[in-house]
Amino acid sequence: MKILKSCPACGGALTIRSLQCCGCGLELRNEFETSAFDRLDAEQTAFLTCFLRCRGNLSLVQDEMRLSYPAAKKRLSSLLAALGLGGEEKQDGEMGEIDMKNWVTNAKSTLASEIVKTKLKEAGGRVNVRTYDGLLREISVTQSGEGFLCPQLLPYSFEIFDAIVALLLSSPGYRAKKGNARNARLGEPGCEENTVAGAVLLFLGKKPGESGLDPVFILAAVLEWAGIAHNERGYLSLTADYLRRL
Repeated sequence: MKILKSCPACGGALTIRSLQCCGCGLELRNEFETSAFDRLDAEQTAFLTCFLRCRGNLSLVQDEMRLSYPAAKKRLSSLLAALGLGGEEKQDGEMGEIDMKNWVTNAKSTLASEIVKTKLKEAGGRVNVRTYDGLLREISVTQSGEGFLCPQLLPYSFEIFDAIVALLLSSPGYRAKKGNARNARLGEPGCEENTVAGAVLLFLGKKPGESGLDPVFILAAVLEWAGIAHNERGYLSLTADYLRRL
C-alpha cells in the first residue's frame, strides 16, 4: 500500500513512527522522515516514471502517454510543484487575454492559413469548433501569435492548413481520405501520403515509417468552421465557396 499523504479522517499530516522487519519481527520506533516523492499521487508517479524512462524527452512522453503538449506541460508543472521545484506555469495561449491589436492578417488571401488567422482574429483569438462526432473544442491563438492550440493539441503553425489544402487540391474531386496516424506509421495502410493524416505527418517532418500524434479530427473541424472544407465521415473535401475564391 502506498504511503498515505494525509489522515483519511481529518485530513491532517501523517507521520511514520514505526518500522517492522518482515523477517525477524524487529520493530523500530521513532519519527521517520518521508520525502516529497513518497507523497506523489498515482498520476504524478506514472508521469515521473515515464518522464525518466524517456530521459526527459517530453515529445516521447506525449507519444507514450497519448498526451497533447499542453496536457504534458501541465502534468510536468504539477509534478514540479508537488516536489517543491516550482509552481504551475502559464501555458502558451491557454491563460489570460490574447492581445490581437497588433496581429496582422491578410483578409484577401486565398491561403487557408490566412483565412483561419483572419477568422480567429475576428473572434478575439478563441473559438469553439465542432468535431465530426459533434464535440465542441476550443481553439485559441498562442500568446506569441505564431500558432494555435487546444487542450487536445500541440501548438501548431497555421501553415499546417496550407499543407492539407494542397493535398486536397491535388486529389480527385478535391477530396481525400482523412486517414489515421494513431495506429499506423507514415506510408502504412490508413496513413499513406495521399491521406490528410499522411500530409500532416509530412508537414511535421516525419519520414516513411515514422509515427506521430494525430490531430486530424481537430484540424478538419477548424477547416470546416473556416468554410474551407467539408468535414465528412472519413473524408475531407474543399467547399465550393473556397474553390471560387481561388
